[in-house]
Amino acid sequence: QVQLVESGGGSVQPGGSLRLSCAASEFTLARYAIGWFRQAPGKEREGVSYISSSDGNTYYADSVKGRFTISRDNAKNTVYLQMNSLKPEDSAVYYCATGNSIATMIWNEYEYWGQGTQVTVSS
Repeated sequence: QVQLVESGGGSVQPGGSLRLSCAASEFTLARYAIGWFRQAPGKEREGVSYISSSDGNTYYADSVKGRFTISRDNAKNTVYLQMNSLKPEDSAVYYCATGNSIATMIWNEYEYWGQGTQVTVSS
């Protein structure tokens, strides 16, 4: 059974950093695109970043560009989202998703999802 597990969320002050991890079991992440999404209370799910499987191409939403970095460690079957210079508006539940061979920010193109990890940015 495919399982994605996110970790690394927490509470941090504005300007702080967090690194989210997305680890997979029974599934080889290297073969597929990985997307990071987030959803704040009362808001729609938002695409944050993705990394492709073929050439490692990455994409970032304008709201996080220059502050977030997505990467993958195929040996550990894990994808990371390094988040720097965090802002209160970054507060949300963050999800990783996979199962799609084409990297995209269309959330329903992804088959497998993690349970989410809460990120709270507040002073």
